[in-house]
Amino acid sequence: METESEPYVRLATLRQLHQVMADMNTARSLADTLQTVADGVVNGLGYELACVNLVRPDGDLVVAAFAGNPAAEALITGRVGSRESWERRLSMGEQWGDLVFISHTEGWILDDDDVPQWYTDGPAPRFDDEWHPSDRLFAPMYTPPSPGGSSGELIGVLSVDRPRNGRRPGAWGREALQMYAFQAAIAISNARLRANMQRALVRLERDQQALRASEESFRQAFEYAPSGMAIAEMGGDQHGRILRTNDALCRLLGRPASAMRRYAFSDLVHPEDIGTLLRTSAEGGRAELRLGRRDGTYVWVSLRNSVVADAADGPRFLLTHVEDIEDRKRRELQLAHRASHDSLTGLPNSAELRSRLSSRLCQRAGHPGALESLDAAYGHPVYDAGGHGFDFRPGGVEVYDGFDHHVHTAAPQSERDDGTKGLAVLFCDLDGFKSINDRFGHNAGDAVLIEVARRLSRAVRDGDTVARLGGDEFVILADGLGRADAQDLAVRLRNEIIQPIRAEGRAVRVGASFGIGWAHCGMTADEVLKSADERMYVEKRSRPKQHRRAG
Repeated sequence: METESEPYVRLATLRQLHQVMADMNTARSLADTLQTVADGVVNGLGYELACVNLVRPDGDLVVAAFAGNPAAEALITGRVGSRESWERRLSMGEQWGDLVFISHTEGWILDDDDVPQWYTDGPAPRFDDEWHPSDRLFAPMYTPPSPGGSSGELIGVLSVDRPRNGRRPGAWGREALQMYAFQAAIAISNARLRANMQRALVRLERDQQALRASEESFRQAFEYAPSGMAIAEMGGDQHGRILRTNDALCRLLGRPASAMRRYAFSDLVHPEDIGTLLRTSAEGGRAELRLGRRDGTYVWVSLRNSVVADAADGPRFLLTHVEDIEDRKRRELQLAHRASHDSLTGLPNSAELRSRLSSRLCQRAGHPGALESLDAAYGHPVYDAGGHGFDFRPGGVEVYDGFDHHVHTAAPQSERDDGTKGLAVLFCDLDGFKSINDRFGHNAGDAVLIEVARRLSRAVRDGDTVARLGGDEFVILADGLGRADAQDLAVRLRNEIIQPIRAEGRAVRVGASFGIGWAHCGMTADEVLKSADERMYVEKRSRPKQHRRAG
């Protein structure tokens, strides 16, 4: 652009400047915008050289675009000048509005700083406004001011050199360069914003692709997991309602996926395991419980819950892993049964007998503070007698032991039946069993024991316990009997036992002696068994030998 200080500016010049600014604001990328800015200075403002120095994130300025000299462009494009050197340049020289002009007379002190420069040779100026090859003119570019009026941030510096008319720009030329720098700053800011938006969109698309890949991975892991998986609601009225299940869980429970969505886990769990389920659902974690199949049976499962949290709303779902542990539970139950039952007859063994008997008995020594606790629990004094608390109320006496409410086990107090019901302990010893073992072998003896166990179990009531104490000794626990009832039971059991038994292809007979003991609180299990055993020997000795044996 020719230097024109008059108010008359050629229309062609304005059209040229308008086109340069239009090109600058329609560039497609930040790199295109920067190069358009440099080209516009050369093509629209009449300078032979133009350089765009862009502020980097670290504050230093990099030569981002160059126009007017391919050799200079190749030499200095991409080189960096420190922010300190640039601030020194922008703070010295003459201020032409927003422009900074540094004359060759003082610019020599900048020759050795780290700002990338292109040196040109030429003769010394012949008149005052002639351009010297070492003159420097900078147009700083700032972001638009904030609404509060504070100045914008420096985003770059436009450097120009060698006006085509050889003269320093006049008022119009300076204003045009200043206006151009302002518009260039807007274009660069917009281009940066577009670039940031494009990068954000690329990141978003990449994140969405990763999310889709993750969701697909989860879907496949969920659907094709070899063990059961379910997603259930957490919290609210629909807590525990099943939203989604995989094929493995549907096969395990024999229910289609569409039917599973009609249930909550609380609808499927065994009634005895509902408390375990509720604790597990509320806290997450692991539990072993039984779930109902479509055919009405139950299967033991290991259920593990993980809380799936939503960043905004907090915990929302339970991811439930359901593993079939039916075989393991069956083995555990078998092991527990073997530990508490006789391997030959299947009856409770000695340890299980003592455990059941002990659970019905309380010790005479009370616990410290027990009665005080009962006073508070029952709202009135509970009287102490021999370590027990007696609550005298209309209709009878309730007896408490220790801290817990205990149904006191009493025994008939006289040899005649006085109407008192208690826990009868019948100690049974087989008569003539040793001779069967000696004559026919242990296999025959085992067959006899198995058949006796079957007959005893068949003859007692539901809830009574028949146990094998060891060898040919059996014990029956029968609750709620009076003395006459217990004696009748002993007679009935003896009559069952003395019937012929097939063993190793022959019929054999055994007899039985019974001793009846009574369990009551204050006794130990061993004391109760010893009492019944002693009575059994009394009964055995009181009967003629021929009535005790059978063969």
